[in-house]
Amino acid sequence: MPAATSTPFDADVLVVGTGPMGATTALTLATYGLRVIALSRQNWLADSPRAHVTNLRTMEVLRSLGLEEEAMARATPWELMGDTTFTTSLAGREIARLASFGLGDRRYGEYLAASPCRMADLPQPLLEPLLVGAAATRGAVFSFNTLYRCSSQDADGVDVELEDRLTGQVQTKRVRYLVGADGARSKVMEDAGLSVEGQLRRGGTVYAQFDGDLSRHMAHRSSVLTWIVNDDAAVGEIGLGLLRAVRPWDQWIAGWGFDPDAGEPDLSLDTARARIRAYVGDPEFEPDITAVNPWYVNEAFAPAYSRGRVFCGGDAVHRHPPSNGLGSNTSIQDSFNLAWKLAYVIRGHAAETLLDSYSAERAPVGEQVVRRANQSRREYAGLHSALAAERPGGPSGAAKLCAATPEGSRARAALAEVLALKDNEYNALGVELNQRYSSHAVVPDSEVPEEFLRDREIHAQHTTRPGAKLPHAWLVDREGRRLSTLDLVGEGDFTLLIGPTGRPWVEAVTSLGLPYLKAVVVGGEDAQDLYFDWARAREVDEDGAVLVRPDGYVAWRSRTAEPVARDRLAGALTRVLGRPVAN
Repeated sequence: MPAATSTPFDADVLVVGTGPMGATTALTLATYGLRVIALSRQNWLADSPRAHVTNLRTMEVLRSLGLEEEAMARATPWELMGDTTFTTSLAGREIARLASFGLGDRRYGEYLAASPCRMADLPQPLLEPLLVGAAATRGAVFSFNTLYRCSSQDADGVDVELEDRLTGQVQTKRVRYLVGADGARSKVMEDAGLSVEGQLRRGGTVYAQFDGDLSRHMAHRSSVLTWIVNDDAAVGEIGLGLLRAVRPWDQWIAGWGFDPDAGEPDLSLDTARARIRAYVGDPEFEPDITAVNPWYVNEAFAPAYSRGRVFCGGDAVHRHPPSNGLGSNTSIQDSFNLAWKLAYVIRGHAAETLLDSYSAERAPVGEQVVRRANQSRREYAGLHSALAAERPGGPSGAAKLCAATPEGSRARAALAEVLALKDNEYNALGVELNQRYSSHAVVPDSEVPEEFLRDREIHAQHTTRPGAKLPHAWLVDREGRRLSTLDLVGEGDFTLLIGPTGRPWVEAVTSLGLPYLKAVVVGGEDAQDLYFDWARAREVDEDGAVLVRPDGYVAWRSRTAEPVARDRLAGALTRVLGRPVAN
């Protein structure tokens, strides 16, 4: 394809894909005032409720983008997500309940204290229209029924060849940067010469979507995830059936495993209906089945997310099962990391080297979530061991578990160990909030590695160390209303958080006169630290400073005020942005 270097740019950024990563990228760039085109080969957005658990960090991103309240209005609220239940059927005997999503007594306070936001269950067909609608309102241009064909880049931009799927018309768009959010078979990624490492299609699952009122089985329990433990469900790697409440309690997904090496699974309505009835435990139940589709278990990640002017994210670069609920959450956080960097480079605030930090920061996160999600699937093996017969003809399953015998006692003890292990999947606050960035967009203040005091994947450790997410602490504004430290940052700006005695830092910000840098005095009238939560969380003296990036991550900090505050601050920004910010 010839490079049209003499033509003007049709947009600053073109985004291929309108899933969680693509839509959030378009939304964030439009919020920052950039010209963005987003396209989808489909006629509209997600038509199946794939991703659904929306974790605290993702809700913080939506809060920063002004969408938290609307997201919560569309979602199943945190309180209804309930326990994860293990049972022989909805109508049958329960085997165990696992307090999940921070709703158990042991974890509830920890989740409340970790964020100003709350988790929710927000399926993709409800999330994507919210993101796309907001992005379009803020100026993003969307093109549906549009096929990405190929792209080529040069020193100044990217030429992208597109095809209108309705008319067959082909056109070329020239943009400064291209973002590939086109899923697990990413053509953008292939054209850019990027690849994933790991194993694809190592397992398979069938999902049957159906409608049907099952509220009588849920009146005494809230559980958006119910695992079915019986011989009929013992298929595939997990070896359990699944009933997932898409909308409590009349829209559902039934899931069961299959072996991809054995050929294509049975997708007939009769088979799906029989399984659904078995899972519900009611042979007379008439589900209204709306779709039956397979999906495949992948364990693959990309070591690099970008090449030149092309950047990829979401399922294109981390491909894994939905265990731990990390899919759309990680994808949205990819986009929030990338968008501000593109905006700063396009506006001339930063050198193009800033864009290298996207891959450096997000690729390790992608690898971690791929490994965590697949490990969560493998951990179900312990449950089958606990319920297996110890001797030929001996009791197994629920019968063994309920037996008042030594075998039953051993089974109950083994099951308790399995459930303790499954905290890694259903209460993994650390996986969600302990992401740490190491790149030249972060200025470390210590060569001593951070020491995690508790299990890093289970418990969140809040810190203002550079490379960590800004800790949440409740403050009070001049009207007496609570606000979070997270509400002081973002909106495309770098924010310097200082205390009442940090006057040299205010003078430094004023002297630099940068349009994207602001100072906020925590302890002043607009952000009163009446609970002293920030004083306990800031890890710097009151006259110190914490510099927070537009994505809410700490870029640099100084423990005390210094006579050369302006030079120190300018030096930190110069290092992060890759270009001098002061004379």
